[in-house]
Amino acid sequence: MNYEEKLQNVTVLGAAGKMGSGILLLTAVEMADISLKPENKGKQFVLNAMDVSPAGLAGLMKYLRMQVMKIAEKKTVFLRKLYADRKDLVENGDIIEEYIFDVMNIVRPVTTIESAYESKLIFEAIIENKDLKMKIFSQIDINNPNKPWFFTNTSSIPIHVLDEGSNLKGRILGFHFYNPPAIQKLVELITTEKNSDEMVDFAKLYAKNLKKMVVPSNDVAGFIGNGHFMRDSLHAISEVEGLSDEIPFVEALYMINKVSQDFLIRPMGIFQLIDYVGVDVVKFIMSVMDPYMPDEHLHSSLLDKLMEAGIKGGQNSDGSQKDGFLKYERSRPVAIYDPEKKEYALIEDFMTKCDERLGQLPESYKPWKVVNFTKGNKEKLLSTFFSDLNKINTLGAQLAKKYNIISNEIGQKLVADKVANTEEDVNMVMLTGFYHAYGPINEYLK
Repeated sequence: MNYEEKLQNVTVLGAAGKMGSGILLLTAVEMADISLKPENKGKQFVLNAMDVSPAGLAGLMKYLRMQVMKIAEKKTVFLRKLYADRKDLVENGDIIEEYIFDVMNIVRPVTTIESAYESKLIFEAIIENKDLKMKIFSQIDINNPNKPWFFTNTSSIPIHVLDEGSNLKGRILGFHFYNPPAIQKLVELITTEKNSDEMVDFAKLYAKNLKKMVVPSNDVAGFIGNGHFMRDSLHAISEVEGLSDEIPFVEALYMINKVSQDFLIRPMGIFQLIDYVGVDVVKFIMSVMDPYMPDEHLHSSLLDKLMEAGIKGGQNSDGSQKDGFLKYERSRPVAIYDPEKKEYALIEDFMTKCDERLGQLPESYKPWKVVNFTKGNKEKLLSTFFSDLNKINTLGAQLAKKYNIISNEIGQKLVADKVANTEEDVNMVMLTGFYHAYGPINEYLK
């Protein structure tokens, strides 16, 4: 069965969720472009958008239409070629509306799992619950005569565990999009020895057609991205707990968050990143990974305390940031949660004192946005800044050097433990999936 035939009937599980909606959008556009080729006219293409929430599906269809319109507006030249035989489509607006109709016409919003029983390809983007995933996979596979392929978006569960628990006999692989899938260029591809060459080749071609960058990860819990992020987070939490012996907790957290963002030139502080992903999600991923890491203990009592207090982070339906370690106003951190007092403390009340304690950044400092988007000059900016930072011995510089060394060691361990094949793969995941300005395996700070 060739590439296009495999895409004639597809199901996205969890389609109304944050990840599922992006996967659905990308797949709908790819399927529509294939269906509009002259040789495919008359063939039926079906994309089941499966979710348990009718309200979520209603919102999904509005999102899908809006995003397809934006995509169509950017590729009118390509669309004119697709609709070359349609003499009734003259104006760009007519062509765009027709394309929106053709994409939307492929999508079937459904709430029943039976809709997947005819699909040849299943994308799964439901919650990180191993047992639930295996139950759904098994039910679909038993009732589907097409022996479908399953592409799971899991970011932590070993693929072989899902395969064996669902009795799929190698017809599942990890195809881990990064959030948001429609924008992020990275896909972690996790394969097992049981996967057929045909299946792996299809996955690579699909990623290529979506203009995604594929980084292979071996089948170890957490893979490359979360393998680094979870341990990076635990180091930051450990540093906060250590500093809290001398200064108030909220001040310690502010300082480590600032060090990880400004002194290490990252897009956001580590605790902002945890909030963005979700305190609950980070805690859960650690719990998934921990049983597979006999020499480590991937757990944080601090995350437990936040969860007990109902502090979960994540995003609201409009994309705004929910409160987590930090409290946000218009997406800007304004306060930090104190788990002992069970209340938020305003950052402005202690920011100046903490900044003085950390010490000044070198004059060569440029924020992440400047560094990351300065064409042709990024390496020079990084080298100059870190060279200057190496020469000072302020508390901020000391914490940054230690943080970078730990981050480097985490990256190297991922290679040593055969999670990643190369150091370059580790760096590429953090550069592309987490938007870091440089990879964790580096020689900037010593």
